[in-house]
Formats: sequence, C-alpha cells, structure tokens
Amino acid sequence: MKITAENMQMYLVTDRSWLKPGETLAEQVETALAAGATCVQLREKHTPREEVLALARELKPVCARYGVPFLINDDLEIAREVDADGVHVGQEDAACREARRVLGSDKIIGVSCHTLQEALQAVEDGADYLGLGAVFATGTKGDATAMDHEELRRICAGVSLPKVAIGGISEKNILDLAGTGVDGVAVISAVFACEDKAGAVRRLRELAGRLKA
Repeated sequence: MKITAENMQMYLVTDRSWLKPGETLAEQVETALAAGATCVQLREKHTPREEVLALARELKPVCARYGVPFLINDDLEIAREVDADGVHVGQEDAACREARRVLGSDKIIGVSCHTLQEALQAVEDGADYLGLGAVFATGTKGDATAMDHEELRRICAGVSLPKVAIGGISEKNILDLAGTGVDGVAVISAVFACEDKAGAVRRLRELAGRLKA
C-alpha cells in the first residue's frame, strides 16, 4: 500500500486511556473509520508486547475493510509480525533506514520531524511521509515544545512528501494551520476524548479539507 496526501487528512493515533468500561479500541477505531478517518496508527508506549500484538491483530482487519493504512508506532518487529501497512518512527526511535531494511520496500515508513534538516534527512533515508510537530502545546508528550509555524512552512515548502501536522490539534485551533502547507492533521484526544467520536472525526476532516483551500 502506498500512502498519499489524502491519507494525511484525518490521521487517527490511538489512545486507550479514554476508553470507558465495556468499550474496545477496535470498536472505537471502526467508529472513526466509518466517519471518515483516513489513516490509523496504533500507539502503545508502555504496554506489554503481547498486548500490543493482540491489539494490532484486532485493528489490522478493521482498517483493511475501509482501505485505510494501518501503521504501528515504533515497533518494527510487531509491524512485521502482523503484516501492518507500515510504521511511524521518531527521531529517537528506530531509524528510517533500519525500518526500511526490516520491513522492505513495499511498506510505509513515516518519520517524526521537527526541523527542515530532519525532514530532508528523512527524505534521503527513504521516508514515505512526515509527521510534523508538535504544532501546538500538547499533553501527550510532556517534553514536546511547540514548533514554530514558520519552520512548519519551510518544511512543507522544501519537501514534497505527504505531511501531517500533529500535537495539540483541536477543532478550535486547526484552522491556525491554514496556509502552512500541511496535508492534514493527526489527532488523539480531539477524537478519543469526545463522547461523539464520529461527529468529531467528521468535523475535523471537514476543517482539515480547508487547510489547503
């Protein structure tokens, strides 16, 4: 599967901490997909490997039914074991080149970048798309400082790969990214913290569609 700028529009990153008793991640992800989510990343930073593996096996067929890329955060071996569509790696995680070596040429490799230099290096290393941020202050990564939006514009102008903004994005601030050149937004709590997740996805996708108008 190849990833496109359209896949960046409403990119969902999972967070089980918002689930209520009786809810499953697979059900909530399917709700988001039915409402228009365009990409799904399974992100489990502090979960035992076997549990992450089980979640990945549940989510992969759900994403496949909607024709949406299913990516694993960081873990190359789990991505390979479940035959995920690809991985997303950070600057501190497995290198893009290593991900390509492990997963092969047909898998999607996304790389988190914070500067134009990092973005150009990711292109050289063979990345398929870039995750740019944090574009706003966020509670998901306590050590992440907000990216200067001029730097965001420089990256978008200098790199032709699909680009998704991430970090602290909500319905209230998403349009502040208009004109930066990003193809869409990656969100966590903007969907998972909402009672009406389907409504949140629909609204965010509609707003994301206005970023490049």
